[in-house]
Amino acid sequence: MSSDHDTCHCGHQHPQGAKHIYIYSPSSAVRDKAAFRRGVKRLQKLGYEVEIDVDALASHTRFAGDDATRLAAIHRAAASGADVALISRGGYGLTRILAGIDYAAVARAIDGGMRFVGVSDFTAFQSAVLAQTGAVTWAGPALCPDFGSKELPDDIMEACFDDLICGHGEGSGWRLPRNESATGAALEISNARLWGGNLAVLASLVGTPYLPQAPGGVLFIEDVNEHPYRVERLLTQLLYAGVLAQQQAVIFGQFTSYTLVAHDKGFKLQSVVDWLRHQITAPVLTQLPYGHVETKVCLPVGAQVKLSVQGRDALLYWGHP
Repeated sequence: MSSDHDTCHCGHQHPQGAKHIYIYSPSSAVRDKAAFRRGVKRLQKLGYEVEIDVDALASHTRFAGDDATRLAAIHRAAASGADVALISRGGYGLTRILAGIDYAAVARAIDGGMRFVGVSDFTAFQSAVLAQTGAVTWAGPALCPDFGSKELPDDIMEACFDDLICGHGEGSGWRLPRNESATGAALEISNARLWGGNLAVLASLVGTPYLPQAPGGVLFIEDVNEHPYRVERLLTQLLYAGVLAQQQAVIFGQFTSYTLVAHDKGFKLQSVVDWLRHQITAPVLTQLPYGHVETKVCLPVGAQVKLSVQGRDALLYWGHP
């Protein structure tokens, strides 16, 4: 993945009052306590004030506490007054508690300047907040996998997070594969609502009150541990539900940690991309630096964006008009 066009700027200096990050666990239990501690220390070293939810390390079967515990954690995060509410990790657990979330309280926190940030299973929360309130949340890192990795955190991920928390983020750019610029046609889409996230989670919300209605939107997707045929099956669900036909563009992020087998006989992720391009008239772009990968940008889920493509250069822009 090329990152030379990512528009994030690093400047981890937060004098005159450190930015406040609230860490909580709304999904799966934290199993890697060392990663959790590393993540907290790295955020503190970057100059952030880190507050840890009382149940951030709770465990109930595979979850970070029972449903009531995790709901309470979400509501404490919303009431914390933090600049950023950052999940510890994804996994699974949010879809089963969507009906219990106080969306008015979450929306009030967002109106007050709080940014809810996460990835993977957090797509359920983000989609529900957008569907229920229209408020913007942020697709971005999680504590353990990103800031708590054994290796040093990715520079671009850190810079984009810093831009987000300081309110400086205006857009993200990336390089398309050579075959996507072969036509030479430029693309300009304005005033489109950006939404999306984890594809499996999005598909699971079809037919519920928690899937956003985003006609004329720009949909971005990513996933992990999903073979290309399963990715196609998930996309087929969105296609038959009428979701894909309403979009002005579909952007593939990173699809990782799957294994092709001999039985595939050449069927791969590119096969799915090619198939989708024959199913919808909207442009289908790839290689957005977002997903279960180290290098990930931060994206405002629910914000009005501009999408511009010139040759191989793609830019999502949500800065002030």
